[in-house]
Amino acid sequence: MAFVVVQLFAINSQRTIETSPYTVTKTYNSFEIRKYEATLFASVNLTTKNYKKASREGFSILAGYIFGKNVTNEKIAMTAPVTMSLGDDMTMQFMAPKKYKKENLPEALESKIQFRKEPARTVAALTFGGWANDAKIARYKEQLTSALNREGIAHTGRFYFLGYNPPYEVFQRKNEIIVVLSKNALDPISKK
Repeated sequence: MAFVVVQLFAINSQRTIETSPYTVTKTYNSFEIRKYEATLFASVNLTTKNYKKASREGFSILAGYIFGKNVTNEKIAMTAPVTMSLGDDMTMQFMAPKKYKKENLPEALESKIQFRKEPARTVAALTFGGWANDAKIARYKEQLTSALNREGIAHTGRFYFLGYNPPYEVFQRKNEIIVVLSKNALDPISKK
C-alpha cells in the first residue's frame, strides 16, 4: 500500500514541477525538432563517463544545493528535466526556476557548483521510457544519430541525456536524448 501511495504522489507531483520551456517545430517518426529558450542552470562537472556513478554523484551535490545547502540556507524548487552532457566527461545540470537570475541565486557552499546560462538553441530530441543506463543511453544516442543522418540534418555532436523523474518513481518514467543542431541544419529542409 505504501508503495502505491508513493507512486501516486510521485506522478501527481510531476505535474507541478517547472520544466524547461521549448517549442516543437517539426515532428519526425522517431524524434522531434525543438527550440529551447536561453536557460539558467546550476551545474557540476563530473570526471566519470559512467551514467550511474555520474548521476549519483551529481544529483547528490546539486540536490544538496537546492535543498538548502547554500549560503542563505534557501530551498529552491526542483525542476525537470535533470540534464547530463554526454561527452568525454559529464556535466549534470539542474535548471534554475524562472524567478531566478544568475545574480540572485543563493551562493553555493560546494565549490564544484557553477552557474551558467545556456543560450537559446535548436535540438533534435528522442524520447524513451524505463530506467536509463549506459547501454540504453548509447543505443538511443546512436538511434538519434542515424535518424538525423537519414534526414540529412547536421548536428554539433553535443549530446545530452534528460531525465524527468525522481529516483523513487517507478511508473511512467520519461527520458530523452537530445543533440544541439548545427546553426543552419534545417535550411535545406525548410526549402523542400
